[in-house]
Amino acid sequence: MARLLAKLTYEEVSALVATGRAVAIVPVGSVEPHGPHLPLHTDTLISETCAVRAAEALDRAGKHAVVAPSVPYGVTDYASGFAGAIGVPAAALTAMLRGIAERLLATGFAHVCFVNNHLEPAHDAAVRASIAELPEGAATVACPLTRRWGRTLSDEFKRGDCHAGRYETSLVLAAGGSVQNAFAELPTLTMSLSEGIRAGKTTFAELGMSRAYTGAPREATATEGDELYEKLVTMVVTEVEEALAKRAPRQP
Repeated sequence: MARLLAKLTYEEVSALVATGRAVAIVPVGSVEPHGPHLPLHTDTLISETCAVRAAEALDRAGKHAVVAPSVPYGVTDYASGFAGAIGVPAAALTAMLRGIAERLLATGFAHVCFVNNHLEPAHDAAVRASIAELPEGAATVACPLTRRWGRTLSDEFKRGDCHAGRYETSLVLAAGGSVQNAFAELPTLTMSLSEGIRAGKTTFAELGMSRAYTGAPREATATEGDELYEKLVTMVVTEVEEALAKRAPRQP
């Protein structure tokens, strides 16, 4: 079982960071609509599940990883106009995450990894800005928006018609999250978020996503979700290990 930072005592944290190899993984998500079938915390749930599985993998590799409390609010401008889109300004998110990273590093963690599965470009930029001024290797962002990791995922993800579609619905099913039975009846939609964003559209409504989803949710399965998590875990583990290799080792 992955260790959860919030459930440790301060003495347990002291012993953990004294190894000089402790890694803190911070899930980042959003509160926004994901179709009529998925919960508002879908992105956060995916990041949390990915973080837990990655922490277990890092432990097996000899790293001492913990999952820190999630940051569930993000930049949700594209969902404007839908009930439940509770976003924060990009600058506020950047400042919050930078403060969290700095305090975790000051506590003695060798590395901080923000795991982000809310893929709105302004949100991703805000998350990345939070670590821009930290020492090399001190912190990373693991997010499938980068070509390196996005190309390893499903065809739907690569097409960009994946908001609350088969991709995200499969991940929520595999995480044991709440999925309304209506997902099996939803028609397939082919609006690509990535193409729409490049074309200058700025909201789900402009993209034609009248029910805040696109893709093929009815094709989702928990089995596919587990396969996708394996790829997302590889992303997190690789980002962490590559960053640690750039840092001078801490002395226990």
